[in-house]
Amino acid sequence: MTSVPPAAAEKHRLPPLLNIIALATFAASLSTRAMDPVLPHVADDLSVTVATAAGLSAVTAFSFAVVQPLIGAAADIFGKGRLMLMCLVLLGISNVVGALCSSYSALFATRVFAGIASGGVFPVALGMASDLVPVPQRQVAIGRTIAGTMGGNLLGASFSGVIGDLVGWRGVLVVLGALVFAASIAVGFGFHRGDAIATSRRMKFADLRQGYRQIFSNSNAKVCYSAVFIEGCCVLGLFPYVAAFLFELGETRLSIAGIVIAGFAVGGLFYTMTISQFLSLLGVRGLMISGAMMVAVQLVAVAFGPDWHIQMLSFILMGWGFYMLHGCLQVFASELSEQARATALSLHSFFFYMGQTAGPIVYGVSLSWAGKFPTLAANAVVIAILGLACAGLLTGRAASRAR
Repeated sequence: MTSVPPAAAEKHRLPPLLNIIALATFAASLSTRAMDPVLPHVADDLSVTVATAAGLSAVTAFSFAVVQPLIGAAADIFGKGRLMLMCLVLLGISNVVGALCSSYSALFATRVFAGIASGGVFPVALGMASDLVPVPQRQVAIGRTIAGTMGGNLLGASFSGVIGDLVGWRGVLVVLGALVFAASIAVGFGFHRGDAIATSRRMKFADLRQGYRQIFSNSNAKVCYSAVFIEGCCVLGLFPYVAAFLFELGETRLSIAGIVIAGFAVGGLFYTMTISQFLSLLGVRGLMISGAMMVAVQLVAVAFGPDWHIQMLSFILMGWGFYMLHGCLQVFASELSEQARATALSLHSFFFYMGQTAGPIVYGVSLSWAGKFPTLAANAVVIAILGLACAGLLTGRAASRAR
């Protein structure tokens, strides 16, 4: 029997620090979809419409997005680890304060800060993960980071529905705040032991302009950033309306809405567990096309308004396909600039969350004007075309692995 040389084994072993980075993304992602299942109750309690309550999801995404250019630059200049810890603490505070709000405007303000805090974690975590591994291992490393995000989304969405049924939406925010505080303590100890704060690569402020120039001189930048905007709008823009769609079918339990939405995160976890195999089988271009087609089919399936069990299965497959496409785009974004990688990935998140900001608004207008089926079918067509376009237009080292 032949053995793997120690040098080769070390080469293919992912750094243990990735587990701490994944924990940070897990903590930050708990709040991302947690409000969606309880929006009908928020609307009733604060005397607003469901469409108005959906603005809480939109403003979280918007504040996440607008802070990205600043967050990326700050992370590259001052260090990624410190920034992530500060943002986790701010996120915990925002959740707890939100539970005490008695008006929609006050709750709206806390979601702004929650979005800003979340914005300081995930893209910076991607930058740290990309710094730790070379390009051949990067998609798997980013997949590990996404696993933390999907775990947070899964628990946040599913348990918020259950907690919402038991103690209301305010209890959801209190529990989320406590969990984020606990996770921030664990992440702080992990970063300290791994010396992540000290070793996180920094750039000089004088290099910032050159970093932006390098990013946007890359022909892949326009494709990556446009694609993630469309993804966020067409796919994630649907989520604030899932509970309302289920209400129309007679299913008024918030826990069920949470389970359906959590299916998307389950699909994301399947992606993280299978990315190595599917990357070898399909290549990068095959992943993008297959993922986009899978999402398109499931959007049409949801448009028919099936039983919630079927919708949960559709969301699982939708999440799997979404991250097949989105994960490839993240790798391309990580290659836009090695010097200003956190900035490049933060801009990637900026456009993605701007899409999530526009998505609920666009869905709301389209649902009122055209109805449910035409709206979801049109988005399905857009996503299918997007996958084909990305596979044909993106070039570079990641694309060279396509079959």
